[in-house]
Amino acid sequence: MNITAVVVTYNRKELLQRNIGCLKQNKPLTSIVVVNNGSTDGTAEWLSTQEGLTVIHQSNVGGAGGFCTGIQYACEHGADWIWCMDDDVFPRADCLEQLLRESNREGVGILAPRRLMEGQIFTHDFRAYNLTNPFASMYIDKLSGQAITSPTEIAGTAFEGPFIRREVVERIGLPNKDLFIFCDDTDYCLRTIRAGYKIVSVPTALMDKQRFFSNDSWSERNQKKKWKRFYQVRNSTYLNHHYGRNWGVRYLRGFINVAGYILTALVTCPFTDAYQWKDIPKLWQAYRDGVNEKLGIL
Repeated sequence: MNITAVVVTYNRKELLQRNIGCLKQNKPLTSIVVVNNGSTDGTAEWLSTQEGLTVIHQSNVGGAGGFCTGIQYACEHGADWIWCMDDDVFPRADCLEQLLRESNREGVGILAPRRLMEGQIFTHDFRAYNLTNPFASMYIDKLSGQAITSPTEIAGTAFEGPFIRREVVERIGLPNKDLFIFCDDTDYCLRTIRAGYKIVSVPTALMDKQRFFSNDSWSERNQKKKWKRFYQVRNSTYLNHHYGRNWGVRYLRGFINVAGYILTALVTCPFTDAYQWKDIPKLWQAYRDGVNEKLGIL
């Protein structure tokens, strides 16, 4: 069996080094492909000194573009299973072994490991999609807070360790690189489910996830992350518009979401630097781009 790990990295050399060290302990991993999204922190130089890695250097096209490139390469080079992850997760030594124990389940297309942050379960996984009620979340029955002790069928997981059967890629294609960041994993999982495959969470397959700390104020944190908000608004609106089953989900759910951000900007603009007045039309444009399914780098 050809099992290829695909790691997408951007300017987190130290985390990447730890990730690769953990991956090399997992058996029977066939190969590791690192997609370097234009890092400028010495990542490229470090990778050039490493043996046993396939490295693809490209411009920063986000996590979505990175996984698109890596999964395509893995399939073109004979991978039967593709193990995808960011550089800030660290699979334990038997993680792959635990995933493989469930690989013969009938109809399974993706296996999802359990992520731990400082020993506590960290998950955004969920069991179903809400595509009909615009006043409720798209994500139904989240695993967060649930005591899952055995393999459990789910509907969505993050690109932080999904183990993807080659057949799924051949059937539904590659991740949508135009999403750049956010919702690319949800989109891929939804396409997998719609194609008739199962996604199964495997609680014995463990990965540790890095916790990031910041001493910045609320205003400073929001200012630094502001550029991500536009992608969150646009891409979540896109998902709702593209897959929603009625007018309310296709238009209203995204509108409610962006209205919340715009209201926050209106209230905080006079008092903090978290948002500026010019951000309000940008947020609205992000919503319109989502509805119009106009994707790409903002």
